[in-house]
Amino acid sequence: MQFQLDKDLCFLDLETTGGDIMKDRIVQIALIKYPKDGGAAIERSYLVNPGQPSSAEALAIHGLGEQELKDAPPFKLLAIELLDFIGDSDLAGYNSNRFDIPVLMEEFSRAGFEFSIEGRRLIDAMQIFYKMEPRTLKAALRFYCGQNLENAHDALADTRATAEVLKGQIERYAESNWQDPKTEKVYERPVKNDMQALHDFIQQANRKVDLGGRFVRNAEGIILFNFGNQKGQPAYKHPNTLRWIIDKEFPVQVKNIARAILGGKLK
Repeated sequence: MQFQLDKDLCFLDLETTGGDIMKDRIVQIALIKYPKDGGAAIERSYLVNPGQPSSAEALAIHGLGEQELKDAPPFKLLAIELLDFIGDSDLAGYNSNRFDIPVLMEEFSRAGFEFSIEGRRLIDAMQIFYKMEPRTLKAALRFYCGQNLENAHDALADTRATAEVLKGQIERYAESNWQDPKTEKVYERPVKNDMQALHDFIQQANRKVDLGGRFVRNAEGIILFNFGNQKGQPAYKHPNTLRWIIDKEFPVQVKNIARAILGGKLK
């Protein structure tokens, strides 16, 4: 199919040094512009020298470290070319409204340019996905079991429905493999009628150390702070911050992890 356009439509995706919109920087930007006249799509891809290192987690995803980016231009030298290419296009992406577009606006601002979204239509495919395929218990029961949820938000009804959903998942995915989107490693039939196997499968995609994600593990298994000024830093290297966590109003699980790191039981 062809997009029905009355303005150019520009898809974009960024790779960055991390997930902080204000602090992190672009290391790669890719753009595909669909002209409103129906002409062939135009692709552009640029490596960008961010002037700062990527977090270990980000580096594990995109692999663009100092060596790969040493000859790339800083964003400021690309800014005018990017502005000219994007023009007055509408913008599209995946999670672009929450991340890519705000990061791009910050980069243009630091380079001395204003990148306005005024008058642009913003098309975020992830938002369409979430709206059309809601991740609710009611939607899950209908999808996996073909049933309607009666008495939603009654605790017992919801609990019964959850059990039915898990049964439906085990049946549906019994012969399905799963590929980790970060490492591209393929796991053979990880969803099975085995509680240890299900637990292990969930943890493969979860780098959180505590349930709230205050601490996460990087690709090497080192525990990092996932908030505050030390976000992305190895927790064991900041004992004062760990002591501060213990003294403040944090969840008990977070405090226990901080104590374990201080005591050398975790790293």
